[in-house]
Amino acid sequence: MPIVRFVLAALKPGVKPEDYERFEREVDYAVSAKMKTIISYRTHRITEPIQGIQGGPWDYIERIEITDRQAYQEELATVGKELIDELYAKYLERSRTVSIWSERIEP
Repeated sequence: MPIVRFVLAALKPGVKPEDYERFEREVDYAVSAKMKTIISYRTHRITEPIQGIQGGPWDYIERIEITDRQAYQEELATVGKELIDELYAKYLERSRTVSIWSERIEP
């Protein structure tokens, strides 16, 4: 059964959305496409405040569908390490990142 990880993310102060979105298109999507554990990956700009969850406000939500959580985390720690390091060094507030793990319910 595929696992879906939703990630709520907030930009660092002073980061322009267009700069982060360029990074997503040019770097993050390319690296994610090479990862064997990722079935699908997309980042979405949040257009309205999220109510009922503490820690926001957030600017983006990612939807990452994977084959296996442990294998994904191991692959992310190797293949995606430089990407993650750059992501938090330049664009996102690590302290405001929230992950929600889920299992997809089939119809």
